[in-house]
Amino acid sequence: MNGSEPRAERPEMSDYGVPADLDGVLPWSWAEERLVTGRNYWCATVSADGRPSATPVWGVWSTKQRVFWFGCSPNALKARNIAANPRVVIAPEDTRQCVSLEGTAALVDDPARLDEAVELFVVKYAEETGQPPDEYAAFMKTHPLFEVTPRKVIGVIETPEDFAARATRWVF
Repeated sequence: MNGSEPRAERPEMSDYGVPADLDGVLPWSWAEERLVTGRNYWCATVSADGRPSATPVWGVWSTKQRVFWFGCSPNALKARNIAANPRVVIAPEDTRQCVSLEGTAALVDDPARLDEAVELFVVKYAEETGQPPDEYAAFMKTHPLFEVTPRKVIGVIETPEDFAARATRWVF
């Protein structure tokens, strides 16, 4: 997913006063900052028979690869759902400056990609876990790690003055 930034558009929200023109759209760096700095993220999945599920995860956004990585237990509902239906939504927990990433998840099986993701997890979360970095890295490698390739991201600021004026959709 390397390369140029995603294309900025307006989300289809004219009933809320979101204009069609691009004046005032948020820069991609605004969304990316929230994807990088979030601590907890909601991960929404759907089972093969259409049952939705949303659970919190720890995750990391790769500014280099432009993908989101998260891990979970091999028996987790989200892992089973992704095996049946890879479409997911990832959203940092902030509901005031909202970012919603829609994409597809796949199990990371490339060792170099796995190492890159685990390194980001160690930098971000190892201290919080209380584990030495090498132990946390080893733990991360014993669980499935998923890579979410974004299709689109929506960003809104939940204030009366910014909601309609700044609402942005980025398409990959």
